[in-house]
Amino acid sequence: MLKIKQQEQEAIIQVCDRGYGIPLQHQSRMFERFYRVNESRHHATGATGLGLSIVKTLVEGMGGKVSVRSRLGEGSIFTVVLPSN
Repeated sequence: MLKIKQQEQEAIIQVCDRGYGIPLQHQSRMFERFYRVNESRHHATGATGLGLSIVKTLVEGMGGKVSVRSRLGEGSIFTVVLPSN
């Protein structure tokens, strides 16, 4: 699910899923280059662990912030906050 809100000073974009969730010990590292929670997916999908790092670099380059909240068994919410000026 994708939610977009615009407040007076910022735009907020949230991407939500109802997947497995991300273990708490991995959440602080999700935006590091080449970091993958599940190493076995690398071989199956060709994942490199760069996607969220690229998102963070682009969002911060625009003066914004990106974060994740996740609970096992409930899914994840990725939030991007961008200045609206």
